[in-house]
Amino acid sequence: MGSTTLKTLLMATSILATAGFAHAADTTLTIESWRTDDLAIWQEKLIPAFEAKNPGIKVKFAPTPPTEYDAALGARFDAGSAGDIITCRPFDKSLEQFKRGNLTSLNDVPGMKNFSDVAKAAWTTDDGKDTFCVPMASVIHGFIYNKDAFDKLGIAIPTTEAEFFAALDKIKADGTYIPMAMGTKDLWEAATMGYQNIGPTYWKGEEGRAKLIKGEAKLTDPEWVEPYKVLLKWKDYLGDGFEAQTYPDSQNLFTLGRAAIYPAGSWEIGLFNTQAQFKMGAFPPPVKNAGDACYISDHNDIGAGLNAKSAHPEEAKKFLEWVASPEFADIYANALPGFFSLNSTPVKMADPLAQEFVSWREKCKPTIRSTYQILARGTPNLENETWVESANVINGTDTPEAAAKKLQDGLDSWYKPAK
Repeated sequence: MGSTTLKTLLMATSILATAGFAHAADTTLTIESWRTDDLAIWQEKLIPAFEAKNPGIKVKFAPTPPTEYDAALGARFDAGSAGDIITCRPFDKSLEQFKRGNLTSLNDVPGMKNFSDVAKAAWTTDDGKDTFCVPMASVIHGFIYNKDAFDKLGIAIPTTEAEFFAALDKIKADGTYIPMAMGTKDLWEAATMGYQNIGPTYWKGEEGRAKLIKGEAKLTDPEWVEPYKVLLKWKDYLGDGFEAQTYPDSQNLFTLGRAAIYPAGSWEIGLFNTQAQFKMGAFPPPVKNAGDACYISDHNDIGAGLNAKSAHPEEAKKFLEWVASPEFADIYANALPGFFSLNSTPVKMADPLAQEFVSWREKCKPTIRSTYQILARGTPNLENETWVESANVINGTDTPEAAAKKLQDGLDSWYKPAK
């Protein structure tokens, strides 16, 4: 063997050795998600921040379109090809994956102590023993309003139900603006921006929700019927043809400056900031009487879990520990104004509208949408039925009492509270 051949061989061996060494040193974690719109935020902000602190661990964000995510993820779990980190939808879809053994209990992740029970509710077993996803963000309900319209008409931010309707009357009498932009055609809008937005004020948030699940309250009780009575009064302020108005129509009416108030989810903030040519503000759901406790729907939206069959469980846990940290909370919430951190360490929001929404946590009691945990598992599905009845009440085709009775009868047909 000539010396050149020997040299080449030695060189090849040393290159292979370094390649082997590099391979052993770097672990790549893959994140599964339905948030295709978050790709840039992960690539430019989140992943570099984690990798800088954790040399040797590389992270790849690999999203699937939202409509395909659940089916595709299920297929990848079955095939053993799912990513290491699983972005978790709230409640039953993720609970199902945990029960199937696809997600791991994360009780021992140190950062889990940074989250309240309400924050963890969407990713905790019914008995409260295991939490299987780190809470990442929630969305908050309330009302976004056109500041220019309010200033022009001399309207102060309403804090009580009476002030709210007085403001709507003033806007209606002036005639320049549709008082409130909401339609009933898409059904879910009436329930999510209507019933679930103002309802916690009447059923006392978590207290009422827990009673419903335990069977100690019924949807026909006064505190569950009353929000429908209030929604029925909204009908006069929604503008002509609201029955045919879709969700995008409502968004456009508001951002084009044609409506003064928009019953909202905080996820609108990013879009509205780019489209509205006027100053915006926000206020929480008005209380019934001055001095009453205020409640907000602060609804768990997204979490992160660990694939039970991940080849890199220790590295993946390190990543999840970081997702549970105030640093992640700060970067994520500010990159996506309107998707708020669930971390107990408050995040200061750079966006003023987002800061307004999140400030309500200091003074109002948080709860989640009443239909999402446990009560939407049977047929008829209480969540979907609530969409239908919320629209029916506003359209005037069902009375608040008739709507409540339909919902309770449907629930009674399959739900037996655990005794």
